Amino acid sequence: MSSLQQLETVILLLMAVLALTTIARKLVIPYPILLVIGGLALGFIPGLPTIHLEPDLVFLVFLPPILWAAAYFTSWRDFRANLRPITLHAVGLVLVTTAAVAVVAHAALPGLGWAGAIALGAIVSPPDAVSATAIGKQLHLPHRVLTILEGESLVNDATALVLYRAAIAAAVSGAFVLSDTLLAFVLAGAVGIAIGLTVSFVSRWILVLVKDSFSEIAITLLAPYIAWVLAEQAHGSAVLACVAGGFYLRRHLSTAVAPSTRIQARAVWEFLVFVLNGVIFILIGLQLGTLRDAVPSGELNVLILVGALVSVTAIVVRLVWVPAAAWVPRLVSPRLRAHDPIPPWSNLFIIGWAGMRGIVSLASAMALPLTTAAGTPFPFRAEIILIAFMVIFVTLVLQGLSLPLLIRALKVREDRGHTDEERQAREQAASAALARLDDIASENWPVPEQIERMRDHYRSRLRRSALSQTVDPEWTPEAAEAFRRLRHETLTAERLTAIRFRNEGVISDEVLHRLEHELDVEALRAGVGELRVSPENRTRKNH
Repeated sequence: MSSLQQLETVILLLMAVLALTTIARKLVIPYPILLVIGGLALGFIPGLPTIHLEPDLVFLVFLPPILWAAAYFTSWRDFRANLRPITLHAVGLVLVTTAAVAVVAHAALPGLGWAGAIALGAIVSPPDAVSATAIGKQLHLPHRVLTILEGESLVNDATALVLYRAAIAAAVSGAFVLSDTLLAFVLAGAVGIAIGLTVSFVSRWILVLVKDSFSEIAITLLAPYIAWVLAEQAHGSAVLACVAGGFYLRRHLSTAVAPSTRIQARAVWEFLVFVLNGVIFILIGLQLGTLRDAVPSGELNVLILVGALVSVTAIVVRLVWVPAAAWVPRLVSPRLRAHDPIPPWSNLFIIGWAGMRGIVSLASAMALPLTTAAGTPFPFRAEIILIAFMVIFVTLVLQGLSLPLLIRALKVREDRGHTDEERQAREQAASAALARLDDIASENWPVPEQIERMRDHYRSRLRRSALSQTVDPEWTPEAAEAFRRLRHETLTAERLTAIRFRNEGVISDEVLHRLEHELDVEALRAGVGELRVSPENRTRKNH
């Protein structure tokens, strides 16, 4: 395929993504599902160029920003509060699913060795961060359910990829050492987290120095790719590097850049993640269509049956594991049972059913080596790839399409736990702004009438009202500048209070996102969107 044809194909894919996403929203269907179906349909169009995916390219282009963004928009407070179920699912469930799928595949496919069977299990064991976030948020799942699904999908890839690489090494070389695999898992995780935190720390330091919004946004876009590449070069977990980096930068971005940068960066990131999500899901469908030529027609029906069997195995194991992981710890620990009662069975069932596979399974399947160390073809490579793609398709379409119906049937509703947090943070932020007005009223630069106007504004906010906060056109340039400075001081007081509440665990990052977005918009309206939190105010936020 020539470069021009590749460009034309990319443009057609983007057009298809936009069209199918629009249709999905009209039909109230999670868009990843319709994109996979649409990609599968496109694969049968005569004359359409065949798209061959380079696995390393899929990992490098798509995963870093998607994982980084998923971690960035995940509340660290909520992640930490749900660390036990997240760990049980991200590590324990991946191990059990890999083992169960390996046993089924080894029995169903005569001649398939244990190394290849374990590789297949590792490929299909981790639910996908993209799928969980894209589908879960669109269906308005309860907050804790969504936190567990997102947290699990952020970490489980690291577990699955270590198993996958160990199985591939055994299949290629014929040797497998369990202790080496366990050591590799621990070392890869530690190295990946260290690199992610280091890249994020350096990025934050550079963001404080740079004063240009476009350069700052470019730094946030480059950071996940740098973390991924460095972790890969150091043989660490690139997945955990991006997750750790996203978490760390979220904790410190509020005071590192100006409001205008945050608003622009959010728009750029949301667009980038949307495009990457759309393209990868439609590519999954296209690959399903092209794989039909990779397997002899006589074996296709058998492989479809095996793929269905493996899909059922993965689904059933998850449905059994999720309630067991909730019940057993509470049976063992009365303290846990008293402190954190068992969730409603409907929520547990939804978590168990929401096990859609996606980009990691896709790239892992395509990354299977062509030959072994002896130069012979990798055994059952085409069959493993086809079965893995069938699991992706079945879980996305069957489970994804049925989720809305199950949520309505089980009466699982979005909780309003953040409403009180948000109300409290708003009241405290407005009170902090009033207190700041009292502090600076005695200084010589504010205009007294502006002080009163600001007081009226924040008193009205406490009464859930809103008054105009723009510059009066009749003011002199000096008075207008004083008002802008006044507005910046009060908005900064609100922002630092909200950040302090987040740091103290009073509110979640999700609530901070909403408050900070409103404050950023207000800063732009008041003409102070380019001003940052001053070093003095950064120090004051800790007191």
